[in-house]
Amino acid sequence: MEYVIEMQDVVRNFDRKEVLKGVNLKVSPGEIFGLLGPSGAGKTTIIKILTGQLRCTKGASMILGQDTGALEPFVYRKMGMMMDNLGLYERLSCYDNLKLFAKIYQVPRGRISEVLRQVDLADAAREPVSKLSKGMRGRLALARAVMNEPEILFLDEPSSGLDPQAVSMIHQLIKKEQERGAAIFLTTHNMEEASKLCDHIALLNEGKIVEYGSPKEICLRYNHQNKLQIRLLDGRNVALPNGSMAADEVKDYLEKEMVETIHSTEPSLETVFMELTGRRFE
Repeated sequence: MEYVIEMQDVVRNFDRKEVLKGVNLKVSPGEIFGLLGPSGAGKTTIIKILTGQLRCTKGASMILGQDTGALEPFVYRKMGMMMDNLGLYERLSCYDNLKLFAKIYQVPRGRISEVLRQVDLADAAREPVSKLSKGMRGRLALARAVMNEPEILFLDEPSSGLDPQAVSMIHQLIKKEQERGAAIFLTTHNMEEASKLCDHIALLNEGKIVEYGSPKEICLRYNHQNKLQIRLLDGRNVALPNGSMAADEVKDYLEKEMVETIHSTEPSLETVFMELTGRRFE
């Protein structure tokens, strides 16, 4: 199978409001795909269509070769989901939350302790969810999503509102899932997260994909200035063309040990998004 996820000209209406406006995207096996956009852009609607929770008004949506409007049970067994509302049972312990899920998905019970160790919650296995911090809840939700070793993992804003330590742990787990061979569909409005994790990203604005590619490719595509910015030890800032014509000048600064920092001027993903839409991420 060439792609595990495909959307072709997908439109979704809610009453008279068109929320998705001809979305096209493809995700290959084993890649981390990032769908970026501000709140209200349509990211969660796309995930709900792909996971069979909503039908598209027009167009085609496929996952593992199946129409997402009529997914069979075997497809769900190959999926893992971590949605923004987490969906954890507050009165149950970490272990019992996963035990319930393991029974539904026919996952061996021994897998529960394994994934709790992976997310560093082994010591909190018997703690009720109501006593967990937000970061711990996020890790438990991710443990539940990966427990059945899915072929496709949907992560909707997995690091939203978490502290840096919790974010780092979640990122490590995402990379491990990719190494195992899972395709990961990640929605986020965190540009740094997308640049760090994703093989390809799509920028979504008001229901339309306005740009697609690897994070590096997109930034270079909008590098209109294409300059080198050099800060010298005496406090001066020097801007030079990023090319062979500046080689001698750069070499001279370096030989005289005058350089404090040097970097190219390619924009960030957020800068690109602002150029395309006139909006900031929220």
